[in-house]
Amino acid sequence: MTRINLSLAAALLASVASPALAQDDAASRVTQTVRTLASDTFEGRAPGTAGEDRTVGYLIARFQGLGLEPAGPDGKWVQPVPLLHTRLGTPATLAFKGPKGTMPVEVAKDIYVSTIRPDDRSVIDAPVVFVGYGVDAPERKWDDFKGADLKGKVAIFLVNDPDFEAKPGEPAAGKFGDRTMTYYGRWTYKFEEAARQGAVGALIVHDTAGAGYGWNVVTSPGGENYDIVRKAENVTSVRLQGWLSGDAAGRLFESAGLDLNAMKAAARKPDFRPAPLKGVSFAADVPVRHEVLTSHNVLARIPGTTKPDEVVMYGAHWDAYGKGKPDAQGRIYRAGANDDALGIAGILEIARGIKAGPAPARSVVFAAWTAEERGLLGSEYYAANPIYPMEKTVANLTLDILQTAGLANDVVLVGKGQNTLEDDMARVAATQGRRVTPESLPERGLFYRADHFSFAKRGVPVMLLMSIAGASDLKQGGTAAGQAWIDAYTGNCYHQACDAWSPEWNLDGAIQDIALAEQIGSELARGDKWPKWKTGSEFRAIREESTPAN
Repeated sequence: MTRINLSLAAALLASVASPALAQDDAASRVTQTVRTLASDTFEGRAPGTAGEDRTVGYLIARFQGLGLEPAGPDGKWVQPVPLLHTRLGTPATLAFKGPKGTMPVEVAKDIYVSTIRPDDRSVIDAPVVFVGYGVDAPERKWDDFKGADLKGKVAIFLVNDPDFEAKPGEPAAGKFGDRTMTYYGRWTYKFEEAARQGAVGALIVHDTAGAGYGWNVVTSPGGENYDIVRKAENVTSVRLQGWLSGDAAGRLFESAGLDLNAMKAAARKPDFRPAPLKGVSFAADVPVRHEVLTSHNVLARIPGTTKPDEVVMYGAHWDAYGKGKPDAQGRIYRAGANDDALGIAGILEIARGIKAGPAPARSVVFAAWTAEERGLLGSEYYAANPIYPMEKTVANLTLDILQTAGLANDVVLVGKGQNTLEDDMARVAATQGRRVTPESLPERGLFYRADHFSFAKRGVPVMLLMSIAGASDLKQGGTAAGQAWIDAYTGNCYHQACDAWSPEWNLDGAIQDIALAEQIGSELARGDKWPKWKTGSEFRAIREESTPAN
């Protein structure tokens, strides 16, 4: 059990219930929650730190104060999540060696790496192979590997799917999702595939369009990484994994007599084969500090009256990035006020609303996940070790980054065509005078980048509210203002110290989204409907295999 500071939690809880907030004002309550969680007291809410202890204690106190009951194992408020935590030190060696000599690479400028192995040092001296997009998708008749032996080598990947940059008429066009990223385009898939192929290193060539975020986001973890603790036989073969900047990759390919753009074009053809960078090897010798720590998911519930074993779940993640280097204003904590203290505030507001109404027939579970920023690890651990069976989980509704620029004429849908919850979204949004707008940049793969995905891949229908998925049509300024908000947030503050609460926030639009999620979940909890995956969804077959009797 985490070391909960109950006196601190009580003091912070009292601040939320202060007389200034006695009025029934959702925006004021949400603001106070965000300001509390994003304050220096919580030290950036990194897993395994004093900031976690305070966060978990605070969340338990909040759920208790709302009249909820524990929903974790053995009647507890928390589910322990064992994590491997690693941090790289200053490299003794980090360079490519080739026919034209040594090409040193500078951490955070040219290269970003981390590890999820419990090694004291990450040591590599291995040949480099370009594997294109690194996709093995037999159902799409696409194999970038063609039986090549990558054991003991360093694989270099392109980000996104083979058809992301494909022009009409090219062989790759339409083979995957066109501009909509599939899981094959995600960095997580590529590192997993490198391990399946036996590689000792995996590097992805970064470009902002293909990744969906800038180089600043890539480097934001600062050499740290986390993974679920694994048995020795299941530990990845990849000693270092990470990214190369586009400029560094171009110079590297040139050193081997190759043109990066030409190799990108070649990788968009189904006859592509892995291409060794002749004479080039990657040398690394990096110290690693590693520890096993136990973090915690916080789980609370409103028990169902007639069908308590059927569960409607809300989720948001409590973790952020902890302490880092001072920014221009001297702030050292990357406290994630929007990502995702605002989501946590949202599910607390939803819990308050549902608890105040008639008791639901189904149980409603509220999950505050750990380690989302480390790869969805808290939700993944829960989904692999569920307290409530996946086949009895009716739906998962996740809040992760809500817009703070005011009322909108629409709500952004992430994952169009996946399941019938989008129909519920459209219906409820209409009652608010809003419409549904599909995400404008599906190539960013946001459907695979939040905690709901841990449930989707196990067949549970999901809905994600994530405002950076597309420009909201704001009441003041339209989609241009909505895009300006996204550009400012993702370009400057995403995963940075400036993701802080601001008095300039206008939460009216966020409150609309929270109310929408509350209504959809409340209807499910008080009814007997089971959302369905739509034809064409890759998750439909999984759900059908475990369809409950309903």
